[in-house]
Amino acid sequence: MAYKTILTVLSAESQIPQLERAADLARQQDAHLEILCLGIDNSQPAYFFPGGTAYGLQEAIAMAMEDAEHLNARVTEALAGSVGLCWSSEALVAQSGGIAGLVGMKARFADLAVLASPYAEGQPGDAEMICEAALFEGACPVMVLPMNAPAPTLPPNRVLVAWNQSPEALAAIRRALPLLQAARAVEITCIDPQRAGAERSDPGGMLTQMLVRHGVHAEIAVLARTAPRISDEINRRAVEIGADMVVMGAYGHSRLRQAILGGATRNMLEQAELPVLMAR
Repeated sequence: MAYKTILTVLSAESQIPQLERAADLARQQDAHLEILCLGIDNSQPAYFFPGGTAYGLQEAIAMAMEDAEHLNARVTEALAGSVGLCWSSEALVAQSGGIAGLVGMKARFADLAVLASPYAEGQPGDAEMICEAALFEGACPVMVLPMNAPAPTLPPNRVLVAWNQSPEALAAIRRALPLLQAARAVEITCIDPQRAGAERSDPGGMLTQMLVRHGVHAEIAVLARTAPRISDEINRRAVEIGADMVVMGAYGHSRLRQAILGGATRNMLEQAELPVLMAR
C-alpha cells in the first residue's frame, strides 16, 4: 500500500510553503495532490441590521469566494511547470461553522493529509479547525510539518512510534504502515507504561511482533518519564535516536479537555521539530 491521494488545505496565502512541501511528498510517493483553497465566511448574521441579513451574507460570501479564487490563482502560479507532479486544485467557500464538514468530506477520500503545524507563527486562526476536521470528520491520517522545516524524505530512515496501548496510537501505526515497512529502523517508544495495562510486563511486545511480521525493522525502548510532559519525552527521544519522523495517536482525550488543560497531541502540534504523522 502507498499513499496515492494526498490532500492539503490552504486558507491563507501565507501557507504557500505548506503547498510546496505537500507537492514534494506527492512527487516522492507518485501520488495525486489534491489542493483545497478555502475561503472562510466569518460573518455573524445576528449582528446585521434588521432586514440586512441577506445582503450581508451575500457580500460576505462574495468576499470569501474572491479570497478562495485568489488563493487558487496563487496555487496555479506556484505549481506552474511542475515536473513529475499530478495535481488538482479547487476553490470553495465555507462558513466558519461548516469548515469541519467540508474539510472532512475531502479528507475522507484521501490517503494522507499534509498540513503545517496549526499553532506555528503566521498560521491563520482556522488552521487548528482544519487539522481537527481531517482527523475527526475525515478519519484521515495527518502529517503535520514544522513550519520552517523542509518536507521529509520518504521513506524515512528512522521512525519513532509513540506507543501507549491506546486505540488512537494503534490506528496511527496501521495508517503509517507503508512508511514503517520502508524505514530502515523503527523504535517503539513506551514512556512510563502502566504496570496494570493490557501488555503488563511486556510493553510494546505484541505490537513489535505484529510489525516484524509485516517486514518492519522494529525494536522496543521502555523509558521512565522524567520530563513534566509526555511530549517533551517524545521530542527528546526523537532527537536522541536521530528520528526523521514521529508516529503517534491523536486526541486520546477530548478536544475540549486538550484545549483547556493541554495534552500530548496539542503539545506536539505546538512544539514538534520533526514531521508528526497522527491518526485516530
